[in-house]
Formats: sequence, C-alpha cells, structure tokens
Amino acid sequence: MLQSRPPAVFTDMSARAWAVLAVLSGAIFLEGIDVAMLNVALPSIRADLGLTTGMLSGVVSAYVLGYGGFMLLGGRAADLFGRRRVFLFWLTVFVVFSGLGGFATEGWMLLTARFVTGVAAAFMAPAGLSLITTNFAEGPVRNRALLVYAGVGAGGFSLGMVVGGVLTTFGWRWVFFAPVVLSALILVAALALVRDAEGPRSERGTVDVVGAISVTGAMMLLVYGVVRLEHPGEGPALTAAVFAAGLALLGLFVLTERRVADPLVRLGILRNPNLVRTNVIALLFIGSFAGFQFLAALYFQELRGWSTMETGLAMAVIGIDAILAPLLTPKLVERFGNGRVVFGGVVIAAVAYLLLLPMGLDTAYTAILPALILLGISFALVYGPLTIAGTDGIDEREHGLAGGLLYTAFQFGFALGVSAVTAVHVAAIASGASGMDAIRSALFVPVIAVVLAGLLGAFGLRRGTGSTAAEPAEITATATA
Repeated sequence: MLQSRPPAVFTDMSARAWAVLAVLSGAIFLEGIDVAMLNVALPSIRADLGLTTGMLSGVVSAYVLGYGGFMLLGGRAADLFGRRRVFLFWLTVFVVFSGLGGFATEGWMLLTARFVTGVAAAFMAPAGLSLITTNFAEGPVRNRALLVYAGVGAGGFSLGMVVGGVLTTFGWRWVFFAPVVLSALILVAALALVRDAEGPRSERGTVDVVGAISVTGAMMLLVYGVVRLEHPGEGPALTAAVFAAGLALLGLFVLTERRVADPLVRLGILRNPNLVRTNVIALLFIGSFAGFQFLAALYFQELRGWSTMETGLAMAVIGIDAILAPLLTPKLVERFGNGRVVFGGVVIAAVAYLLLLPMGLDTAYTAILPALILLGISFALVYGPLTIAGTDGIDEREHGLAGGLLYTAFQFGFALGVSAVTAVHVAAIASGASGMDAIRSALFVPVIAVVLAGLLGAFGLRRGTGSTAAEPAEITATATA
C-alpha cells in the first residue's frame, strides 16, 4: 500500500515556515498567558464565588498538578502516536475546558476545569516543541524558530498580568472566555498548516501502562507535596507522607523502565549531562521568576494598594523579552553559543533581584523599573537557549520526551518557586516581621535560585549554536542504552 510522503523540513524561513511557526508559537503563547491572567484574577474570583483561601490556592494548584503530573506522559505520547495528532487533540481539549472555567459557579467546577486544562497543556506543550524541532532543519533555521517560539511563550507569561488586569475590570470570567477565541483561531490554522515532518510510522511501539501510571502518580504527588510546602504549619506529617508516596512511585517507575522492552522513558537519555544540566537550570530560573512574580503581586497590591490593572502595567516592561528574544538572542547564540548566553542571562537576573532587595513602601516606580527591565532581558537570553539546549544532541525520535522533561522542569520550578517564597513569607510574618520585611526575606529565595543556576551555567551548556550534534560514538551509546 502506498504511503503519503512526509513533508520536507524547512531549510529556510519561507512564508509557509513563518506561518507554521506563528501557529505553534501562538499555542505556547496561549498556554503562558492563560496561567498569568488567572493569577491576577484570583482576588476577584474569591470575592464572587466566596472561595476559601485553601480553595483559591487549589485553583492554581489544580492546573500545576495536571500539567506537572502528565508532562512526561505527554512528551512520550507525542513520540508514539504522532506529534500533530497529539497537538491538535489536546489543543481542542484546552479550548473547551478553558472556556468551561468561565461558567463555573462553584469552586469544584473551577478546580475540575483547571485540572483538565493543565493536563491538556501537558500533552500540547511537548508536542508543539517537538513539531518545531522536527519541522525545521537543524542549525540556524531551527535555532531561530526555537528562539521565536520560546520568546513568544515567555512573552505570553509576562504580558498575561497586563491582559488579565484589563479583562478583570470587565469581570473575571473574561479571563477564561477571551482565550477561547484566540485558541479557536489557532486550532483552525493548525489544521490547515501544521504537518508531522516524520510522516506515518509503522513501528510506534507499545504503551508502557505501568510506567505511565507510576510516573504520572509520582509527578502529581511530588507536585502536591511542593504545593503543601506553602503552608508549613498545616499537617507536616501528611506532607511528608505525600513526598514518601511520590518517591515510592518514582522508584517503581525506575524499576519498570529498566525491565520493559519499550519503556515510557528511556533512562539512558538521563546520561546526557547537557540535558540534565539544562533541566536543572530551567527549574531554578523559572522558580526564581515565579517566586518573584508572586511577591511582586503582594507588594504592589497588598502593601501599596495598587489595582490589578496598575500591577499588570507595572510588570508589563518584563514583556520586552518577546521583542528581544527573536531579534537579539539568535545573533548572540550564533556568536557565543547557548552556554555563554544562558550564563549571561542568569547573571543579569541575579543583579535584578539584588537591586530589588532595598525597595520599600515609598520606593518610586522609576527606581524599580531598571530591575524589571533587566528581568525582561534575562528572560530573553535564558528561556530560548534553554529550549534549544533541551533537545540538543538528542535523537529526533525522542524530541517529544526531551520536551516533556524540559517542561516538567519548568513546571516543577514554577511550583517550587511559589511554594518556597510563600513558606519564607509566612514564616517571617509569623515571627513578627512587617509586611515589607517579609517580602525582603522572601526575595532571597529568587536570589539563591539564580545563583545556583549561575554556578551550573558556569560549567557550560554545550557551546554549539544548537546545530552541534553529539559525537557519533555518543549517539550510538545513548541510542542503545
């Protein structure tokens, strides 16, 4: 039987290549802006639905649990069942449940919608990343595509606070309804434009059911344990039990993957030091920014009494990364390599957080602005190159898995960053510190995180521009591991 010939990869940035890139970038922008907009709308949601603090925290945690819990399964599913198929199906689910969240009249309805939306993102994000890496030829073309893709995604995350602040003035439900229109347009365009460059595959392997259940359960329990750290005084024994159960399931997963013929995660991929280093840096960097964003919302809204729109506009300057990432970062990566660019960006982030430590209740916004600009620059220099490094030297058949690992690191970093600064902030308040002193104490968490990321970056990610492949012996060894 004749099979359709898979489409050729893009070797230059033609009009069709830009169109495909716009669609895939639009999806990751949608995921980023969805998260950030909700964070701004939380106070309005609580006031309207009468949610307790625990239920309100659960609205955020539900998305994190779905996203972090299913990410590795989502990455592997893209490799097994076809990246385009997985991307389109879960983009549809994302559209539907994002909209359903806007109709919620009870807390449990909102929790359910956010959890399923997080699961959809867990499948959609690694599939979209692997569509980029397999549709664009390795080298400068793929690097530019990845940097644009990552820059747009980071821009959605940073601009979401502004958009969320504007939409919330018309009612918090618009935070859920507005993305439906954008995502529907992206879905229609994706159906017409996006293709799986590898085409049909006759040998897709089997589904590792035990591995899928154990790793998903482990990820969800570990993320839940991290979220519980936000309130250290509430059931420490239960928190310890959750971590123990998560680690036990993780151990079961490792044993399973060592024995099955077609593992969900080929453990040999973790022998790639560049991949491991990249993921740890990603966790620390995103964790630092997530923690800072949480503290910034407390500082501007609760301590200084600014509105959600004023807070969003104050943070909007960080969105400069959406401009710099596609224009400046590719040139820097081409000249200096991923490692040096990432290291430079992490150092800039550290300087930005240190500049924020002396701020007080009467500090002028113009004095805070330089640090926010530096954060935008650091995001432009770090996020995209990490995305390149996350799949650098990995066999294209495992790009979905590599993307899943990277986004798992991002999500764990987000959860860990928010939980860490919350725990420090709560502890400081409990010890009698003022609100401003508690903010300053918690700001040391982002500082420490980026310093650790900088130390790892100093050892260097692969210096190549992303086109550098592993040595033949390395490829052979990892492919057979």
